[in-house]
Amino acid sequence: MGVNHAEAPILEALAAYQDADELGFTPPGHKHARGADPRARAVLGDAVFHGDILANGGLDDRLTRGRVLARAEDLMADAVHADHTFFSTCGSSLSVKAAILAVTCPGHRLLVGRDAHKSVVAGLILSGVEPVWVEPQWDADRHLAHPPTAAAYEEAFKEHPDADGALVTSPTPYGSAADLGGIADVCHRHGKPLIVDEAWGAHLPFHDDLPTWAMDAGADICVTSIHKMGSGLEQGSVFHLQGDLIDPTELSSRADLLGTTSPNVLIYAGIDAWRRQMVQHGHELIGGALELAARTRGAIEAIDGFHVNDAMDFCGPGLAPDFDPLPVVMDISDLGTTGYRAADWLRAHHHIDAHLFDHRRISAQLTHADDERTTARLLTALRDLAGHASELRDAPQVTVPSPAELRMDQAVLPRDAYFSRSATVPTTEAAGRIAAEMITPYPPGIPVILPGERLTEPVLKYLLTGVEAGMFLPDAADQRLETVRVVADG
Repeated sequence: MGVNHAEAPILEALAAYQDADELGFTPPGHKHARGADPRARAVLGDAVFHGDILANGGLDDRLTRGRVLARAEDLMADAVHADHTFFSTCGSSLSVKAAILAVTCPGHRLLVGRDAHKSVVAGLILSGVEPVWVEPQWDADRHLAHPPTAAAYEEAFKEHPDADGALVTSPTPYGSAADLGGIADVCHRHGKPLIVDEAWGAHLPFHDDLPTWAMDAGADICVTSIHKMGSGLEQGSVFHLQGDLIDPTELSSRADLLGTTSPNVLIYAGIDAWRRQMVQHGHELIGGALELAARTRGAIEAIDGFHVNDAMDFCGPGLAPDFDPLPVVMDISDLGTTGYRAADWLRAHHHIDAHLFDHRRISAQLTHADDERTTARLLTALRDLAGHASELRDAPQVTVPSPAELRMDQAVLPRDAYFSRSATVPTTEAAGRIAAEMITPYPPGIPVILPGERLTEPVLKYLLTGVEAGMFLPDAADQRLETVRVVADG
C-alpha cells in the first residue's frame, strides 16, 4: 500500500486536539498554558504550552487506537528506505544506547571506533559491554581524526571473532565520512550487525551530492539527530532498522527501557514536520544549502589567516573517503590564536556562535535554514576577527600529543572502573593511575579519557594546557582539572 508524505500525523493530531477544545484533567500541570507563569508565557509564547500535551490520552486516545506516532514513524521509515523507524525525545544519546543494548549484552564484546561520542561510552558503561577499540585514521599534521577504515574493522573481527557487532561514527562532527558500505560488508561477512552513529547526518538521504546514507550503505541500525542538521527541536532523534539481524521488538524494548514515559509531543511534531519538509522539498533545500556553502567557503578562504578544510584536506589515502561540506571547518592557525579564543571573540563582538572550536579551528555549521543574510553576517564577523587577530595572539597554547600518545591502555572495563571505589588525586600525580571518570572536551564530545584507561603524562598535559587555553570539560568532576578521579585500588 502506498504512503502519503503530504500527511503529518502528529501535527494533524495536535491541530485536531486544539479544534476539539479537549479539556485534560491530566498532566502537564500548566493545563494548556492557563497555569503557566505569565513571565514564561511572555518569553516562550502560548503555542509552546498549547502543544505540550500527553502522547497517550491527549495526542492519541489512551489505547493509541489512532496510531498517530506509529503512522509518523512508518512515514519516516519509508522516506529514508528503512524497514522500521523509532522516534526518541531523549536525543541520539538515548538512541545509540538502545542500539548497543539491542546488538550486544553484558560481558560480550562490541567493535567500536575510538572516535565515538561520549553517549556511546555511556552505553558501554551501562551495559557492561567490553569495547574492542578500532583506531580512527589520524591526520597527524592537522591533529584530527577521521573514521576507521573497513580494513581496520576486518582486522578487529579477526582478532575478536566473538564480537557481537560493530559501531562506527559517520559523519564526524567535522564532516568526514566513513566507507559505510565497506564496513557493512565486513560486518555481514561475519554475520554481525553494524550500528552507525549518524547523528550529524539527518540530511544525507535527501541529496545525492552528500555522503552515502547509512541505510543505503547497508547498515543494520542507524541513529540520527533530527535537531542537528535537520529542522527538529533539540533532543529530537530517530533510529532506523533494516534487515533481519536485529529483532525490531527487542530494539523497541531497549528504547523503552531507557526512555521517558512522558515524551514531549512538541519534539515528536518537529520530527514529523521535518520528514514531510524533506520528502517534499529536501532536494531543493539542501541543494541550495550546498551552493551557499560553496560560495561561503570560497569567501572565507579569501580572508587572510583563514583556510577552509575541504576534500583535498580530509579525503584521500589514510584519510576519509568522503566528506560533507556543510560543516564549514576553518583552520585559523595563521591568525596566531586558538579556536577557543576566536569563538569567544565572535560571540562577544558579533553575537556569532561557532559550531565547533579547538586548539586551531572554528566551524560554522550551515543548513538549509541559512541564506545570504546569515552568511553575510558570518563573513563580516570573520573579516573583523582577522582584522583584530593581533589582539588575540597571546592565547595559551595547547600541547597536543601525537596520535600514538593519545591512546592509553584500557586496563579495566569502562563499567568496572566507573562503578569502582574511587579516589581523587592531584592531576600532577595521576599518571599511571586508572581513570574512574570520563573526561570529554565539548564540543565535539569525543572523550579523551575513558573510565578504565591508564592515565599518561602526555594526555594529562594536553587536557591541562587545553583547560588553560579555554577547553571546556563538562563531565569532569573537577572542570579545572586540578584533580582527577581514579580507581582507588588501581
